[in-house]
Amino acid sequence: MAKYEINPAAVERARGLIDSRQYVLDSDWGEVQPSAGDQNAYLRNHDWDEYAAWHLGLTEGATDQTKARYAFVYGDFRRVHRSGLIACVYRAAEWRHKSVERAAYDLLQRLDKATGVG
Repeated sequence: MAKYEINPAAVERARGLIDSRQYVLDSDWGEVQPSAGDQNAYLRNHDWDEYAAWHLGLTEGATDQTKARYAFVYGDFRRVHRSGLIACVYRAAEWRHKSVERAAYDLLQRLDKATGVG
């Protein structure tokens, strides 16, 4: 099973997006999560650091500047999706990737507090 370390740049980007109200509170993550085509289109116009900042996890042992390196996407390359954070919490918890699970959970709590839920 792959192991992941937390991506601090992604956590900071997500915090900044939440703080600047760049989020979607109600979406179907299965419908809005970036597809392989969406990822390729994004990479045509952005560098790998920008791409990486949309992924909470970094795959240990994977080469930088490859899609295999980046995991646990939380947004649509424009905004944070609450459903994306929930998916990250769930998937990370399911496979016992505790650092990613905690980071996603903390971001979800930050989003809920920012929107008057928490």
